[in-house]
Formats: sequence, structure tokens, C-alpha cells
Amino acid sequence: MEIAVAGGTGTAGSEVVRVAQQRGHRVRVLTRGNGVDVRSGTGLDEALAATDVVIDALSTSTRSAGAAVDFFTETSSHLLASGHRAGVGHHIALSIVGVDRAPYGYYAGKLAQEQTVLSGRVPWTIQRATQFHDFVAQTYRGASFGPLHLALRMRTQPISVVEVATRLVDLAEAGPAQRASDIAGPQEEQLVDMMRSWAAHTGRAGWMPAFSLPGAFGRAIRDGSILPDGDADLGTVTFADWLAAQPRG
Repeated sequence: MEIAVAGGTGTAGSEVVRVAQQRGHRVRVLTRGNGVDVRSGTGLDEALAATDVVIDALSTSTRSAGAAVDFFTETSSHLLASGHRAGVGHHIALSIVGVDRAPYGYYAGKLAQEQTVLSGRVPWTIQRATQFHDFVAQTYRGASFGPLHLALRMRTQPISVVEVATRLVDLAEAGPAQRASDIAGPQEEQLVDMMRSWAAHTGRAGWMPAFSLPGAFGRAIRDGSILPDGDADLGTVTFADWLAAQPRG
């Protein structure tokens, strides 16, 4: 099978590439280095020629709802339009559990992405997943003010990125499913505890006061709005399992 991966050098996309190649699929990574700009659409028609499945694992670092909506709408629109012209039979988009219950900031962009996929002309699958385990490290870097690091109050059910990548390749092999069952980690965690444990494990121990994000999104990540429903499929790798495998500082 010919699989094209948008965001194939990122956290999730690189694992998708690895899993797909291990299974014997031919993989094309859609990057500027390979002559493809998904944001502008440059090079996409050529890159998607003879492609069976597109897996969209793109992400962006913005926290602005407007910027996120623009990014995901533009990239998805280009992928779908080029995919339709090329005869791509299946478009898979990786999204986030709870985007419709907390449509703020980055989540607003992911919800716009889903809506773009739904209105496109390529048969599709949307896979929502919870945060990856290494979200804890990303949050640590983002919630710093000089030497001070803050621990974000958030309820989460983190999942192994390898398990998510494996699911995406499973979906590619199975064919369009529209809304796939959500996927989440095996148990709920408090991000405050995760951040403090990760900091201690990696040699970054120190005073880390907890803080709450203001506004509607802050409430949503604290009240369980972004947790999976009871019918979600659960992974097997806990945060403790993942942390134990990380290098010590």
C-alpha cells in the first residue's frame, strides 16, 4: 500500500512512518524537504499520485484559535483537494478527544479540521486520541517563567504515541470508517502529578507550584470535558510505564 503521511517528522507522524514501513507499506513523508508544502499546496498533486491513503498527523505550536483554525483548514483543504484529484481512496485525520466539548484555542483548530474532512470528497476516517505521554515534557517547557516552572491543573488520560500510530496504520489497512472509536490511555492522571514526577525523574526537581488556566478552556481541562467517554478503546501503557523507560537526569 502507498501511504502518504503529513506531519511525518513529528511526534505522532514519525511513529506512523515507522510502523507503516515495518508492515511493508511504501511511505511518502510530505515535508518541505521533500518538495511539498502542505500549507500552500505546493507539490501535493505530484506527491499524492498513486497514493492509496493519506494520514494527516500535522500539528502546529500556536495557541491562538484563529491561527489554529486557519492552519488546519488550509492544510486539510489542500490535502483533500489534491487527494481527490489524485484518486486517493482514504483520508485519515488524527484529532483529539473532546474537541467538540472544548472548542477553544488549539482545539478549535482541530474541530475545524474535522469539519473540513467531513465536507471533503475523499472517503475518510477521523481518529480522536487523548494526549500523548510526552505531553508532560511539552507542558513543562511551555509553562516556564525564567527559572520557575509551573504544574498545570488538568485531568488527562494519556496514551502511548506508539499505540496511536499503530491504530492509525490499522485504520489505513482496514479502509474508511468515518468516526473511529476514540482511543485513550488505560487510566486517568492528574497533569500536576505527572509533571512533578517527570521533573524528578529527569533531574529537574524543584519547587513547582500548581496553576489553573483561566477561562473556558481552563475549566474544560479541569472538569473532565476532554476525558474519553466510557466506550473509548483503551491502550495498555500507563504513564508510570512510559516514565520508567525515560532516561534519568
